[in-house]
Amino acid sequence: MDRMRRASLIWISVILAISLPAFQSFSGTVPASQADGGLSRVLQYIHSDWDLLTRSMTRCESIVDPKVPEAALLYLPANFPEPDSVKQLERSCKVRVAHLPLVIEHAGEPGVEAISPQGLLFLPNSYVVPGGRFNEMYGWDSYFIILGLVRDRRIDLARGMVENFFFELEHYGTVLNANRTYYLTRSQPPFLTSMIMAIYSAGRAEGKEDRQWLARAYSFASHDYEMWMRDPHLAGPTGLSRYYDFGNGPAPESLQDESGLRRKVIAYFLLHPELDRTYVVAKGSASAEEAIGPAYTVEVCDVAGTMAARPGCDTPGTVQLSADYYRGDRSMRESGFDISFRFEPYGAATHHFAPVCLNSLLYKTEKDLEEISRLLGKNAESAQWKQRAEERKQRINKYLWDDERGLFVDYDLRTGTKSTYRYVTTFYPLWAGLASPQQAQAVARNVKLFDEPGGLVTSGTNSGAQWDYPYGWAPLESLAVDGLRRYGYAVDADRISYNFLSTVAENFRREGTIREKYDVVTRSSEAHVSAGYQANVVGFGWTNGVFLELLQQLPKEMVDRLAREQDAAPAHQ
Repeated sequence: MDRMRRASLIWISVILAISLPAFQSFSGTVPASQADGGLSRVLQYIHSDWDLLTRSMTRCESIVDPKVPEAALLYLPANFPEPDSVKQLERSCKVRVAHLPLVIEHAGEPGVEAISPQGLLFLPNSYVVPGGRFNEMYGWDSYFIILGLVRDRRIDLARGMVENFFFELEHYGTVLNANRTYYLTRSQPPFLTSMIMAIYSAGRAEGKEDRQWLARAYSFASHDYEMWMRDPHLAGPTGLSRYYDFGNGPAPESLQDESGLRRKVIAYFLLHPELDRTYVVAKGSASAEEAIGPAYTVEVCDVAGTMAARPGCDTPGTVQLSADYYRGDRSMRESGFDISFRFEPYGAATHHFAPVCLNSLLYKTEKDLEEISRLLGKNAESAQWKQRAEERKQRINKYLWDDERGLFVDYDLRTGTKSTYRYVTTFYPLWAGLASPQQAQAVARNVKLFDEPGGLVTSGTNSGAQWDYPYGWAPLESLAVDGLRRYGYAVDADRISYNFLSTVAENFRREGTIREKYDVVTRSSEAHVSAGYQANVVGFGWTNGVFLELLQQLPKEMVDRLAREQDAAPAHQ
């Protein structure tokens, strides 16, 4: 934790201790007995962290992008009047403000890749970012952040974030990966209707049911859904959907964050020629016209027999990565699982798969839209959404259910075969409610394939990538636990929740922070990632949200046990 952040937390702690009854904002989250016990420090951290992670277009520090070298630049939508708050920002922060050079109606609108220099995209409302290194609002991160905000009764902030997504749909063509110009070519996993239902349900629980807002939300959510139902997001003849980035070449945000990645990719495929599906292209070869991006030198040298021997080497050759590789790499980033070997090494074939996660989310979207249209009295539309959901369920059962293994899997569009890569997204259909009781039972029997001391591991493959073994991620723990609970497997759900919560709490005791990801095999926050972001970012928005969500669902005796463990161990100083 950096000095400024630590000082901020200490100051907030002092204010809370002096001016507020202990954790009054958590009265709906955990019983007071636990809030006053060993969990109090971690709950206080989460409560204060929402403000530390909140960004706004009215604050100077929210505009910069530490991941790109360009000076701070804020873009407004084309033909959008400059708000007074932005004019003030321009004056007081010396931030450059410009309008986008084109009107954007769809994701990947022609011309968006040519926007230069890169900059932040305006959003009208405050929002919570994942962690301290980020200043933009992310797509699927925000769902789990919103769950935490709702638990912590920060509903106005949560609702403002959903309104920001409506703004993105209206002015930037889709729910963006995040609000930066270099994300205008892709979206992220579609959780929008789940966010809408979380906000609507929270309001209804407080006697503030807002049908007018729900009708507005329905219009935007229907528009968001349509993107996934058109080419190029359709997964061939399956009738399912796939991830697909409209951009070309290296993803701009990866150029600084993932130094050396493309060199590793080339080395890997050269050493595994049986896996190379024309991802590496030699300069001067017949397929060289398919190459794109930076070039790399390759030479073959003798192995030196002694320390003094000088190995002989051939004349260096030049290779590049193909356009198909970069399409897969970019599409992997739309999936949110960057980086994993799930869709071939380094995610190179992501756009060649119909993934179980995306299609489960779209089924959930269809069921949510069925419910929303019913609440709005649109019975004919509700019946249409119900039919769409049923058709998707049938296709998922045909292409994505492996009856022999008892797992939901991904489908390779090129080979027409089901993937054998074991991945924790097998629990998504349970979370979405599309699995049959028999399928849910089979998946529950296979919990052991992912079960580790610190929670569920993401995959069974130790690839060195951050979205593979041995790492566990809060959103995947949450979806799996909710899915198991939905089908009556509470014992498994409680055990997984407890293991993950205790891992987060144990590392918090040592470090005083909550992290982006955890090694669930060793129950550690240490991350030795060779493919993906090297840092294990402090914050952390979705871990905070999932901590509150899992804690609320855990039986009282297990919450008490967590609290006792926190009291028994020395606190972080």
